[in-house]
Amino acid sequence: MTASAELPPPDDWEPPTPNPSGWLTPEDLASVRAQLPLLYVDAIPVRVDDSGDVVAVGLLLRVGSRGLTRSLVSGRVLFHERVRDALLRHLEKDLGPVALPRVPASPQPFTVAEYFPTPGITAFHDPRQHAVSLAYVVPVSGDCRPQQDALDIAWLTPEEACADTVQAEFVGGQGALVRQAMAWVGRLT
Repeated sequence: MTASAELPPPDDWEPPTPNPSGWLTPEDLASVRAQLPLLYVDAIPVRVDDSGDVVAVGLLLRVGSRGLTRSLVSGRVLFHERVRDALLRHLEKDLGPVALPRVPASPQPFTVAEYFPTPGITAFHDPRQHAVSLAYVVPVSGDCRPQQDALDIAWLTPEEACADTVQAEFVGGQGALVRQAMAWVGRLT
């Protein structure tokens, strides 16, 4: 290791001024969003059978500016947070503390989605920011009860989740992630 390489912080390291909302004030977050891409995770909760095949996809129902919409578990990766920990935090935040997600020891995304504030650059759009999201399929085996701003969770077959009528209920391109995920797990040809 060279003298200029940074060492990881000690186990007892804490941020200078912890802020549970993400370590940035709303003003600072708005400033960062205007200047830098932010790292996010998208998680598609699934139920699997005994052989590991996906049999159901969990889609959240939320109220937004477009009314009722479908969405995925999604959120920022915080400063000094492992991707694995961000996945678990957002899954618990949206699905409840007993969802029992099975995040592998070494999580690998099935794709990387790049959200732009300008529509049409990619299939993914977020008017607030440029965000890069690592997307995962995460089996859950516990009781999922929507939390925070999620009103409900619907468990659909992979084919139902990929149907045009359900895809039209997504905003920002997240429906495309569902289709990519189902192709990745071998449930969509």
